[in-house]
This record gives sequence, C-alpha cells and structure tokens, in this order.
Amino acid sequence: MATFEYHPSPLASPAISSLENGLRLVVTPMPFARSVALSVYVAAGSRYEATPEEAGLSHFLEHLCFKGTERRPRPLTISMEIDAMGGNLNAATNRELTVYYGKMTPEYLPQAIDLLADLLRNSTLADEEIERERGVILEELAAVEDSPSEQVGVVLDQMLWPGQPHGRDIAGTEESVQGMPDERIREYYHGQYVPNGVVVSIAGAIHVLEAEALVREHFGDWRRGSPSSWVPHREEPRGPRLVAVEKDLEQVHLSVGMRAVSSVDEDRYALDLLSVILGEGMSSRLFTRLREDLGLCYDIHSYMATLLDTGMFGVYAGIDPDDTVEAVQEITRELLRARRPVAPDELERAKAVTRSRTQLRMEDTRAVSALYGSQLILGLPTRTPEETLARSAAVTVEEVEHVAGRVFVPERLQFASVGPVPSSTLEGALDLAAGLDCDADRL
Repeated sequence: MATFEYHPSPLASPAISSLENGLRLVVTPMPFARSVALSVYVAAGSRYEATPEEAGLSHFLEHLCFKGTERRPRPLTISMEIDAMGGNLNAATNRELTVYYGKMTPEYLPQAIDLLADLLRNSTLADEEIERERGVILEELAAVEDSPSEQVGVVLDQMLWPGQPHGRDIAGTEESVQGMPDERIREYYHGQYVPNGVVVSIAGAIHVLEAEALVREHFGDWRRGSPSSWVPHREEPRGPRLVAVEKDLEQVHLSVGMRAVSSVDEDRYALDLLSVILGEGMSSRLFTRLREDLGLCYDIHSYMATLLDTGMFGVYAGIDPDDTVEAVQEITRELLRARRPVAPDELERAKAVTRSRTQLRMEDTRAVSALYGSQLILGLPTRTPEETLARSAAVTVEEVEHVAGRVFVPERLQFASVGPVPSSTLEGALDLAAGLDCDADRL
C-alpha cells in the first residue's frame, strides 16, 4: 500500500502588541480562512472569588453583560444584532478566565468588536435585569441537579479541592446566587473589567494592521484599573475518599479523580498522552476492558484539567448498579497498571491521535483565537501548535511511567457517585480495590 506523508504549513506567527492602557492584542492571520474569530478574555473566574458568599460572581456578571448598555438598552436589541451578523457570539466563564467570543465573516468584524467593547465597558447592570437573571441562574443550577453526569463532576471537584474557589461550582450555589448583592456585582464589574486585565485575540481572514486599528478605536480610551488576582491553591486539606449521592436512577454515575499536574508542569505532555492511552477512544484501555471485554458500561472515558498551580485527572463511567463493585475494581486495576511502562506502540498511537486532533483543530479560526488568547490571559508562554506537537512527540516511555507514578497513587484516588447505590456498597468496593496495590506487579 502506498504511503502518504503530509507536512502542513505552520500557522502565521501571532502578532502580539499592547495598547497604552495595558490591553493586550494578539492577531493571527490565516490566509486561507473564510471566517474571522474574535475572543475577548477577561481576568475573571471562580478563582477570583475569595469567599463562598461570592461563589458564582464571575458567571453571574458574564450573563448580565448581555442585558443592556446605554447604547443598546434592551437585551433583545443585543440578541437581534448578534443574530443579524449570521455568525455567532457567546461567552463562557471558567475557573481562571471569562471569555466573550464570536465567529463571523470578515465584513462583520467591526460590528462585533463594537458590540463586545460596549458590553464589557458600558453594561448598565440594571436592578431589574439582575433580579431576572438571578432566577435564570438558579434554574441553571437546578438543571445540573437533573443531570447526574454533570452533578458527579461537581461533587468530585469539591472533593479534590475542598473549601477552595477552584473546587466550587463555577455557577455558584443556590445560597450564594440568591444572596449576591447587586452592588457587589457592579463593584466587581468596574474593578475587574479593565483593559490591563483583558486580552483581545483575533484569528482568521484579517490583516494585522486592520485588527490593531479596530481594537485601538474601540478600546484605546478605556481607563486602566487595579484588578484583583486569583486565589492560590492550598495543598491541604484534602477531601474524603468517597462521596456517594443517593438518587433513584437507572445508572450509577461514577467519577474517579486525583490531583494531577498544573498548566506549567512539563509532565502535562506525558499525562495528556497517557489519558489517550487509558480512556480516550474505542481502542483505549478502559473502553476495551470495561465495555468491550466485560460489558460493564456504555460510556467510560478519562480526562484531565490543568490550572495554573494544580490540576486533576479523572475517569467517568455510567454503570449498572449491580456492576458497581466490579467496575470500581476494574477502573482501579487499570489505573494501577498504568504505572508500569506503556508499550512503545501504544505511545506512538497516542502521539498520532494527539497530532491529528491538534492539526484538525487548527483549521478552525475560533480554536486558533482561543489558543493564543488563553495563553496570554493566563500568563503562559506563547507556544505555537508546532512547538506543542514537537514537545508531545518527544515524550518517552520513561516520562509516561514517571507521571503515572506521580499521579496514580492508590491512597490519593477519590471516588464520587450519583445514583441508586449507598455509600456502604462503594466503601466495600474501595476496600476490595485497595488490595489490588499489593498485586500491582502482576496486573
């Protein structure tokens, strides 16, 4: 069979500049693109919420920024303007940033920048809109309670990082949302939404000078401020080994988690590849063993999340209640087995998967805009996709074994479940699984 080797052209180098007020801009031209993506990153997220009473503040504010400005006083006006562009415009809040993003054809970029600049600088945060959106967010929180696969992830985060902002639900709690003072929301908006806490990232069918002129026109006279910084991670205390939320469901939704590596830890490349080997795709170890060989579940996968000074590795499975004990043992067995050297061909397949995913993603202007914008707002080194892939390609079997030994420590595994299985059953399963460590060399 003939072989074909293709070496894609690298992206154009991102052009990074700063305005006098501290706002940073990164522009990445993509000559063959037909769209342009705009991402405005703000240093705001759940890690900026110092107390439990402030939980959900960043997310609440993100919602409110679409509810009216002096120039666009009605939410419907904003929605109609977004729809008329023919592309999309939205926002998201996570632990370490808030992003307002859109993708459109190039002729609508000036209008999109004008709109987002207005929302970030001039939202009125009217009393009636705050109260209306308070109810919407409470319904959003209730929806998580009705989605056990989401709920178990929230429970696991609380166990991994108890009493810390990054362990809370990003949307907050019913108590914090109900009790959030209007004035605190406005104070946070004016303090955190300032140019020296903002990055604008534009990628696609755009010229650098054109993008710089548009950003300077709409953001150049924005007055800088003194935004607060994020709350650092604390190693202690750690949460319990097990939390079981009993619900009358058809399945048990099980998540196994452990603290892992940060977004600046060099071991993250090896752990990313190990996640592919363990639980990403139909040929992964967890999928092959628990679904194909044993028929214990329909959905099982692994994942990792990195934060600036900590991180986590997780496994999720939806299982029949009668299979809970066996599933816990088998998941634990696979995690322990991962501490032994992986086969070279397994590692090469994982590298191929990672390489293909990255190359396909970089065809999307939104993904390119997100790549460079998120790096800048988080203070991470600016790395091109080619540099990241080169580092991933250089990962050795020994590096994978090393990170597995760091992360997959039996006594640090934590288990969360939502479903019709009591904690006593899971405790018994964990006690049985704990004995597997003695046989790790024979797994």
